[in-house]
Amino acid sequence: MKSCEVNFDGLVGPTHNYGGLSYGNVASQSNSQQGSNPREAARQGLAKMKALMELGFTQGVLAPQERPDVAALRQLGFSGSDAQVIERAARQAMPLLVASCSASSMWVANAATVSPSADTADGRVHFTAANLNCKFHRSIEHPTTSRVLQAMFASEQHFAHHAALPAVAQFGDEGAANHTRFCRDYGEPGVEFFVYGRSAFDARVPAPQKYPARQTLEASQAVVRLHGLSEDGVVLAQQNPTVIDQGVFHNDVIAVGNGELLFHHQDAFLDSDAVMAQLQAKLARRGGRFQAVCVPRAEVAVEDAVRTYLFNSQLLSRADGSMLLVVPEECRANPRVWAYLEGLTTQAGPIGEVKVFDLKQSMQNGGGPACLRLRVALRHDELAAVNPAVILTPKLYDTLTLWVDKHYRDRLAETDLADPQLLIECRTALDELSQILALGSVYPFQL
Repeated sequence: MKSCEVNFDGLVGPTHNYGGLSYGNVASQSNSQQGSNPREAARQGLAKMKALMELGFTQGVLAPQERPDVAALRQLGFSGSDAQVIERAARQAMPLLVASCSASSMWVANAATVSPSADTADGRVHFTAANLNCKFHRSIEHPTTSRVLQAMFASEQHFAHHAALPAVAQFGDEGAANHTRFCRDYGEPGVEFFVYGRSAFDARVPAPQKYPARQTLEASQAVVRLHGLSEDGVVLAQQNPTVIDQGVFHNDVIAVGNGELLFHHQDAFLDSDAVMAQLQAKLARRGGRFQAVCVPRAEVAVEDAVRTYLFNSQLLSRADGSMLLVVPEECRANPRVWAYLEGLTTQAGPIGEVKVFDLKQSMQNGGGPACLRLRVALRHDELAAVNPAVILTPKLYDTLTLWVDKHYRDRLAETDLADPQLLIECRTALDELSQILALGSVYPFQL
């Protein structure tokens, strides 16, 4: 049965702002307190979705979350009406209000880990929402994320949903940002590649010294068990601690894979040769031919990779068998990175074309093309079981563009987050969006 990979991109939320909340994410920290443009951010994301749809790729949409998260603020002791909660948080603990307003759910590569039906024991597509417990502003996402995913992938015959792992440091889970899958064909059994930053229980495993390693080995192992994956279809690898300390907070900042190809930096993994050998051997047993394009540090330094998000890119399989690499504009602006990419496409290699997109609003907050999408490999019958209202069409693109222009502000500063009207605007927008995308009541204010 024919299969395809669908990219579900996160819609940027109405409270998109630069709060500098993500320690270890260089862009997030360096652009803290700048003014943002939520309308432009959403339009940039939609433009990328539309362009890929027009190139023939199946493209979906994943809704943003309600912000500010008044319920989270109430849990932290702020009381009164919604407006009073926001006012008191702004006066007494502005950093908590900023965290509760984060639009970080736009980076849906962190929403969940997804295993296709060809890999799982029960033959269903499995989703495990990520607990994201390393950062408060992200740890509050998974309840709504779960409801949205269940509204999109509702058929119990085809889809299985798992709650987030326990919200403790030992099971820190960052979702698909540390997971990819290699296969000969999307509908055939593949090899799922889990990359972790540290072990919670084995002190012998080296860890970074400056920035936190967000994904634990134990979280990855738990997802493997929940999804019913076989040992022969899984490779676990450790991210290089020294690159985490240089700002590589997720594996998708230093490597990206698709089909039979891994595009990665020379310094991405510990014991890289052994990792490549495992991937090659296990994919060969499943009929595939693993390929790796390794970018030497002499040509692209880790600092340049982090600055440009060269590896936080999308690898997309085209009908002619070649691959398209989708990168942010920052790659073209960096002479060393652009020289490497121009050389890459002139070689007779698997990557045939590079397309550049302006995602500045997202990039300034620390998220590139790969952060903005959750990949889901589906058979045609499974795709038919997906909520059709979330699959992008020219009509839906036009509707969402009008929706953004109607509801989003074109500038947002930290002081604006204390405006109770912003919560009303966000709820009004999301109530309308849940009808556009036929999600039902998925937001706390609707429940």
